[in-house]
This record gives sequence, structure tokens and C-alpha cells, in this order.
Amino acid sequence: MEVKITSENFESLKNGELPLLVDFWATWCGPCRMLAPVIAELAKTYEGKMVIGKCDVEECEELAQEFGIRNIPTMLFFKRGQVVDKLIGAQPKANIEAKIQALL
Repeated sequence: MEVKITSENFESLKNGELPLLVDFWATWCGPCRMLAPVIAELAKTYEGKMVIGKCDVEECEELAQEFGIRNIPTMLFFKRGQVVDKLIGAQPKANIEAKIQALL
């Protein structure tokens, strides 16, 4: 299940046992909306193996600034609390899945 990532839950998710994929997005972003069903599908597929969530850059400006998010969508991949990979722009499902597989 896809998680809504906020400033309040980010640290615990980032430092959790499972790897984390954060999709930085905004409601007004066309490519972000195109990517949304892919992220939702991957969240179901990898439930229990990886945490996959979305972070609205308008609601969590400080998180977007902390990670230097300038373009959306941007996906950051975390393992053991550290950013280990990144994808920028609307990506095909296969590209995202390849990054997920590399983390598991």
C-alpha cells in the first residue's frame, strides 16, 4: 500500500528496516499524475518488501529542500537511512522496478 510521506513520518520510514522509495510530486504536475498509477501498482507489488510513498512538495517544502528537489517527479531510494539511488522525471515502470530490485 502506498504511504503518504510527511515531515512527521519521514524519519521513521527512512530509518526503518525496509528500503524506502519516495516519489516527490505535486498535484499540478502532469508527469507526476502520469506516474501515480505506476507508483500505486509498485506499492502493492512490493508491499512487505519495500515502503513506497509519495511526498507532496507543496506540503513538505522542507523535505524537498533538504534533498535538493528541483524537478518533479523525482524518486529517491533509501536504504538504511541513506539515499542510494535517484530517478528524475516520469520513468517507465521497468526503470523504477530495476532500481527497486537492486535494493532488495
